Amino acid sequence: MSGQSKFNLYICILIGYEPMVLRILYLIYYWLIAMPLFIVCTILTALIVMIGCTLGGRKFFSFYPGMIWSRITCYITLCPVKVRGREHLRRGQSYVFAANHQGAFDIFLLYGFLGVPVKWMMKIGIYKIPFVGWACRSAGFIFVDNSSPRAALKSIKDAERRLKDGASLAVFPEGSRSPDGRMKQFRKGAFQIARNLKLPIVPVSINGSFHALPTGSITVHPHRLEVVIHPPLTVENDHPVDLQTLSDRTWEVIGAEVVGN
Repeated sequence: MSGQSKFNLYICILIGYEPMVLRILYLIYYWLIAMPLFIVCTILTALIVMIGCTLGGRKFFSFYPGMIWSRITCYITLCPVKVRGREHLRRGQSYVFAANHQGAFDIFLLYGFLGVPVKWMMKIGIYKIPFVGWACRSAGFIFVDNSSPRAALKSIKDAERRLKDGASLAVFPEGSRSPDGRMKQFRKGAFQIARNLKLPIVPVSINGSFHALPTGSITVHPHRLEVVIHPPLTVENDHPVDLQTLSDRTWEVIGAEVVGN
């Protein structure tokens, strides 16, 4: 029996209900308690980030409020998180974190559980989301515009400029969430940034988020989530350092730990 099956079975035994009844109870809890709490926490976090960054505390407020918000989201939706590999990260070192993208919970997992401050590369459409988009802009995150090669290049240059102050970058090289949980081909923008700035690439494997909240769903299914942080890939030691080599190597490392890939 898989770990997730045991997790569900233990809950059923604990409260004495069948899985279908358990799901109904969870939906009641989700819409009446968890979702209102999530909305309130999101608005409060966004306001704290915008005010704090405006007052000059961007280094602190661009990370810690969001980290707490991400962890609270996983806790109140009853999605336990397991993290492996934090020992591979060195304090004070900047990285480019590259992760597979299974679902919306990936953001909470990277922001809340990596344990290091990161800047995000995200779709420009997120900027239009009330509170969330405004907070992301205040925090100095990078909005990627792929409308033209020139716009995409400008996004990369903007990311490089923001990373020179010692921050790390978090990106989903697939560009969008997987429709079936399996990894798609990686785009090369993040690897170009890593090569240009000589920053180590840290592959991150995410498991479980596709089942917790897949593309198109608005209701969470409680599920075990896992984050595997792999040893950094040092860019300057690759010969030759071409983008396809970096992309393929990172894809292989991540895919080796993605369940069902």
